[in-house]
Parts: sequence; structure tokens; C-alpha cells
Amino acid sequence: MRGTAKIVGGGIGGLAAASALHQAGWDVTLYEREVGLSGAGTALGMWPSAVAALDHIGTGDDVRTQGTEQTSAEFLRADGTLIGKLDTTRLRRRTGDPVYLLSRPALLNLLYRAAQNTATHFGHPIADITSLQRECDVVVVADGIFSRTRAALFGDRYRARYIGVTAWRGWIDNRPTRTMTETWGRGAKFGITPQEGGRTNWYATTVAPEGAPSPDGELARLRELFGSWGGPVRMVLDTIAEEAILRHDLHVVPPLPTFVSGNVALIGDAAHAMPPDLGRGACETLIDAITLARCLRESPMIDAGLHAYDRRRRRPTQRLAAAAAGASRLTRWNRNLWLRDGLLRMSLLLPPPA
Repeated sequence: MRGTAKIVGGGIGGLAAASALHQAGWDVTLYEREVGLSGAGTALGMWPSAVAALDHIGTGDDVRTQGTEQTSAEFLRADGTLIGKLDTTRLRRRTGDPVYLLSRPALLNLLYRAAQNTATHFGHPIADITSLQRECDVVVVADGIFSRTRAALFGDRYRARYIGVTAWRGWIDNRPTRTMTETWGRGAKFGITPQEGGRTNWYATTVAPEGAPSPDGELARLRELFGSWGGPVRMVLDTIAEEAILRHDLHVVPPLPTFVSGNVALIGDAAHAMPPDLGRGACETLIDAITLARCLRESPMIDAGLHAYDRRRRRPTQRLAAAAAGASRLTRWNRNLWLRDGLLRMSLLLPPPA
């Protein structure tokens, strides 16, 4: 089936959907409220299923070439001792690909080039999709975790909710690594991963009230929380500068009853924003976009294609969101850490989701 599509949101999901639908023969127009591609963002883990999805729009090999391969993953206690390791070789044997780390701006640039033959309008916010619904066959909503369209379609019950955790992130230049380490303390964690271009990506989370200020600055707060930790955390804290630190509170979207309403399909964080603890948010967004285009291409009627997309993606992403929520709760434990560490070690024995 072919038709016309309007896409709301020019991030990862919107650009991937634009490219996939255009390659399937659709007439596509994309609207993004920002005036250009975002230049902000740290490393994203591209799992094999996401790289395979990108193969469908000709971008998978670019990720393999530009991304940095993660060769090992270790989980540490705050004193630097080992909790457990993730066997990353099993993932490569099973899928043919490892996890590649690539920054959000780099991924956006790849997706923008893949979608260059579609009509893209930056600096064009869409406050109400009603007119778009009348003008085209399908509206793809990819406007992120605080989606106005989701709220309009499903009501306040499905607005993004704060999970009680705040996060910091950033990167360090000229410190290449191929190892992922995540250090867990009492109700907090600090992660370090590879990033392309010889950079080291880092992130940290802790329990905090929503919007809690850091009166003396974010670097001072990070050193207060993590300054006594061992292992690689100290190196990061001794290297980063205040102006290079990003901070944001973490929100999730309650499980939607459907990803489709009329001729509207929600993808990515607009549909299923989840905690970042499994590192799968961007991956699932890409898979949404490619799956939606495939379902529309393979179905004789648009309604059938939209409902096929909902059947294929809603339950898997909501199960993954529930698993990510469980992992997030585990990192917030501040007592009985021996039990938490045991549960983490057990989870590392399971095959990771590809």
C-alpha cells in the first residue's frame, strides 16, 4: 500500500520513519519544531536489532563504520570491586553484531542524509494534528516523551511521569575506551561507555525530587555524590568541566491501550518512553519506524497496516519498558546491597535482548 504521510517530529524516530516510508513509495512530509538538527546528546547503544533495522534504509553499515564497538561490560561496587560481567561475545555469536556506541548528533546526521529526498520543514511546530489528519492518509507522531499529541488523543492519564530519578551525562575527549563499566552504590550509579571519535561517554543517576536544584553547580553535586567511589569514576570526575555537564530528570509514559488512533500512529518515546537502564530507547524507536513502514507497505489497506504495526510493536515495547523499570528500581536500592548484587549477577547470566 502507498499513500501520503505527515510526520510530527524530526528526531530519531521521525527521520527514520521518513526515510523508510519514502523508500516504500510514500509521499512524505516531516515537521520539526526546532530550527535544525539537534547538536546535543551523548552516546547511544545501537543493539543488533536496531542496526538490522537501519539496514533496511541503508544506514546500518554507517553505524558499523562510525560507531565504536563495545567489547566488554563490567558492573562494579562503589569501592571498585566486581559484581559481575556481561558476556558480550554471546551477542555477536547470536546476531553477527555487537553493540555499537554512537552519539545522538552523529546518528541524527546519518538519518537526515537517509531522509534527504523527503520534504522536511524545520522550525515548524505542530500544535494540533487535526488538519494533518484530513490532509493525508497517515500521521506519524514522533514528538517525544512530552508529546502533546499523545495527551490530546489519550488524555492526562497518559502524560509523562517523573520516576524519582535525576540523571547527568556528558563525554570526555581523547580518552578512548571499548569497555562499558557501570558502578552501583546506594541508590545511585555511574556509567562509562565508549563513544565515537576517541571520546569516553559517561552518565550518572540518583534518587532526587523533581527539579531539585544544585546550588553549587552540577560538578560539585557529582563530586559530593560520587567523589569517594573507586574505579574509573574518579578519573571522570577529575576531568569533566561544569559547562560540559547535561542534567535532566527521568520520565516514563504509562502503557498505552494502543499505539494507533484513527489514521495516527505513535512511535518512539511518544508511544513508550522507558527508563534508560537497559539502553534500549533509541533502538526501539528505530525498530518502530521501520516496522511501521513495513506494515503499511505489506498491507492492502492502510487501517490494516496500522493495526499490524500496533500488534507487532506495542506488547514487545511495553514488556521491555517494564523490564527497564525493574532495572531502574534495582539501582535505587540503598539497603541489602548483597541481595541487589545477587539479583544483578543472575540477570547477567540471561542472554541479553538483541
